[in-house]
Amino acid sequence: MTRSGFRRWLLFPAAVLVLLLAVPLFSAGPYRPVEPLPPDIVDMHCHVAGIGAGNSGCFISRELRKSWRFRVYLRAFGVSRSELEKEGDNLIADRVAQLLARSRFVKKAVVLALDGVVGKDGMLDRNRTEIYVPNEFVAGAVARHRNLLFGASVNPYRKDALERLTRVKAQGAVLVKWIPSVMEIDPADPRLKPFYLKLVELDLPLLTHAGQERSFSSALDNLCDPDRLRLPLSLGVKVIAAHIASTGKYQGERSSDRLARLMREYPNLYSDVSSLTQINKHGYLKEALTRREFKGRLLYGTDFPLVDTALVSPWYYAIRLSPKQLLTISRTLNPWDADVLLKHSLGTPADVFSRSGQMLAQDPSGQGLR
Repeated sequence: MTRSGFRRWLLFPAAVLVLLLAVPLFSAGPYRPVEPLPPDIVDMHCHVAGIGAGNSGCFISRELRKSWRFRVYLRAFGVSRSELEKEGDNLIADRVAQLLARSRFVKKAVVLALDGVVGKDGMLDRNRTEIYVPNEFVAGAVARHRNLLFGASVNPYRKDALERLTRVKAQGAVLVKWIPSVMEIDPADPRLKPFYLKLVELDLPLLTHAGQERSFSSALDNLCDPDRLRLPLSLGVKVIAAHIASTGKYQGERSSDRLARLMREYPNLYSDVSSLTQINKHGYLKEALTRREFKGRLLYGTDFPLVDTALVSPWYYAIRLSPKQLLTISRTLNPWDADVLLKHSLGTPADVFSRSGQMLAQDPSGQGLR
């Protein structure tokens, strides 16, 4: 059994087995009626990273390297620090592509670059940046693997931000990724208007984290208030607010409630279902699938590699699944397949699984998602 499979089987405590026996009597069933799965699913939210090995240009701050999170991420990527130092950071993207190639359901994944904090001089500030995944590193990975798609990242405070947008579009980027609370970006800053207009011109969606951020050692959560997305939305940017802005409150209001209100106002606002089956976000998938504001606005994503950790397990949804579903998903070793089966069994509609590929089918050659 692989390391990933062994970790999944560790989630069979006696208490859960007792619950399994009770499922036939008390199963609440899926959140929505289960629909047939579409073919060739695209994961639009997949991370890669690196430690700078092999001249990748990536780096991770000393604080994050000392954190327990760093060790969890390495295990989820299926690599060790010594392997990266020996073979280079490209090993991570290569293993992601190899693992994805074995998926029955997911055919492609958008792998995300992540720009850093930019100082007043318009240049990268390494001292304030916790993690940096350059566009060149991700574009190189995409060039090597046909099942990976380029998710670029450009901090709009860079002095050459508009030129960078043009460059990544020419390299085949299908979206631009932000984590405002980590990159220190204020989406409501009026100085960003030219950047937003360039996104519209290039037809590049903006995938941006919304709500609290707890994957890093620190974050400026006020910058991820969904309401701060009004400026790009008003200018016509296609915005994907990640994770339905799950967790956190702003001005006493739940973050996802603020996002839902924006959904009623802006037809160019979307979200994704990545990370919504994590134990720390229990209940948010139900909200995403049952609130009318999110209908027709959700995209499929995983937030890999977090989907391949103990944060996610079908056993956290035992009351919603049949014994057969629990056993089938638990025995599914491929993280993409397990994620699809879990979300599908809980009632995620077919249009959510297909929308990522439909929205991002726009490479420069006009051949769709290659």
